[in-house]
Amino acid sequence: MSTTVFDVRSASSAKSRTRVAAVVTAVAATVGALLTIPAAPAAAAPTVNVWLTTGDRANLLRQQGNVEFGSGGGSGPVISVNPNSTYQSMVGFGASFTDAAAWNVFNSPRRDEIMNALFNPDSGVGMSFLRQPIGATDFSRSFYTYNDGAPDPSLSRFSVAHDNAYILPLVRQARQLNPTLSIMASPWSAPAWMKNNNNLIGGSLRDDQIGVYADYLVKFTQAYGAAGAPIDYLSVQNEPNFSPPGYPGMLMPAQQQVNIINNLVPKLRAAGQNAKLLGYDHNWDDTNYPQQVNNGAGNNVVGSAWHCYGGNPSGQSVVHNAQPNKEIFFTECSGTESANDAATFRDTLRWQGINLAIGTTRNWARTVTTWNLALDGNNGPVIGSCGNCTGVVTTNGSSVTYNAEYYVLGHLSKFVPPGAVRIDSTGYGEGGIQNVAFRNPDGTIVLVALNSGGTQNFQVSYGGQTFGYQLAGGAMATFTWPGNGGTNPPEGRTGPITGLGGKCLDVTDGSTANGNQPQLWTCTSGPNQQWTLASDGTVRGLGKCLDVTGNGTADGTAVQLWDCFGGANQRWTPSSNGDLVNVGSGKCLDVRDNNTANGAKLQIWSCTGGANQKWTVPA
Repeated sequence: MSTTVFDVRSASSAKSRTRVAAVVTAVAATVGALLTIPAAPAAAAPTVNVWLTTGDRANLLRQQGNVEFGSGGGSGPVISVNPNSTYQSMVGFGASFTDAAAWNVFNSPRRDEIMNALFNPDSGVGMSFLRQPIGATDFSRSFYTYNDGAPDPSLSRFSVAHDNAYILPLVRQARQLNPTLSIMASPWSAPAWMKNNNNLIGGSLRDDQIGVYADYLVKFTQAYGAAGAPIDYLSVQNEPNFSPPGYPGMLMPAQQQVNIINNLVPKLRAAGQNAKLLGYDHNWDDTNYPQQVNNGAGNNVVGSAWHCYGGNPSGQSVVHNAQPNKEIFFTECSGTESANDAATFRDTLRWQGINLAIGTTRNWARTVTTWNLALDGNNGPVIGSCGNCTGVVTTNGSSVTYNAEYYVLGHLSKFVPPGAVRIDSTGYGEGGIQNVAFRNPDGTIVLVALNSGGTQNFQVSYGGQTFGYQLAGGAMATFTWPGNGGTNPPEGRTGPITGLGGKCLDVTDGSTANGNQPQLWTCTSGPNQQWTLASDGTVRGLGKCLDVTGNGTADGTAVQLWDCFGGANQRWTPSSNGDLVNVGSGKCLDVRDNNTANGAKLQIWSCTGGANQKWTVPA
């Protein structure tokens, strides 16, 4: 792609908060230098594809010459990549169509070019996650909600008509370009009449309005779904610990957030809405608030969302380690220009590469999300906030510039699709080759690296073989190669598997740990409900195989996920009458106790022809 690059820097936004200088050190301390056990030796030396971005803009996600693994060669520190040690599965990478961002893209004469560059997985970087504001933010042309005016507890005035002109058309276009796109939504403020100060700026939600506010959010998810933009994830307040003085916001104590979520989720489900709730949605420096919400909202909240404007990514791991069954999403970080414009691209590439692309994912994040997808030549439109914030793209008349945020996200999103799983790789701190590794659903291995020191050599070890490489200081690179001994997993038919009560086969909590028992769950568009019926007879989800525990054959033996090895207990035969028969036991995949509730577990059982043994598999 031939582009003009605008100077940009990822740092704290001008929300009266600054990033902490100790971020890099803390990330390194959190992650540690992970010692890994190499995977089984490969049968042949895999070819490694390399894409590079450099701080001087000479290389902008440019493919380099291939390298090959060998029995040795290279020098310097070793990054050992171990695909058998897995962490979280990935949901996606992207940014936000704020009112300002959507206005800029929609009105650019190069709109389609921009949209393809952002969301097309082939010609662009294939961004796979959007965080959409519910109403106005600081980056808006005016302040609004979807029910402004006098009190309207019946919400008879509710309307998302404001978004019909230029926001929703772009969200729909993004989904068309990348059907794997997930959408999160977050409000900055309730309508003023629900608040204790009757103003979009400042104040808090009145407790007696919690039920009405929940109804408001239900109506939003219904309206967006009807408009072709279904909401997959939802938070109930952006930055609940911050009351911005010049744009919409509202303080929300943790217990009030718990009460809202517990009121909201039953209403969402009753309305047929599948959005999953994320708590907190604020900075790395408060690890108590998200834990309070996780505890108080229980199964009504799937985890917490995080921003970059205070603390460091290790805060995510504090919460994960205390509550390992709750998910971590990274949902906002704006860039700002450097004091020296000439240094902005270099500074952004380095800071976001280390702290967002690598730091958040090594601390359990399932998403990496920046902020505005596009700002104009004056870094707006913006009201009452950051005047030097930067977007993924800058539009200025017919000019389009792809900023450092674009390349940081692209080093992930173009190569790591939804459903990929983070795997173990040796971590290095400040001055080293900082990195994170993934295994894609097709078995491809992806290593994303940033050199936080001067020009240096390093080695990558995988499957008993290594290759050597050299990166300039501040350069970011993505390396990809086929996994599983140099070959990818077998091809097959991919899609959801539906069963009893129309529910979908679901990887519980998106966990790729061996022994995780899959479940039935209301069907969503999530990667944890995508299954491949492979040509070798395995059924694969998030890189793992559907497995009969302990190679058992008795009725009632549990079904789990496990590393794929192709044994008889991992091979399944779909029958013409809807059964999924396990090869090793000759028994059917069965929903325990005919249970249609979300969370119902699976077993093998003698085939009976019952409804709890009938499955619709990808065609």
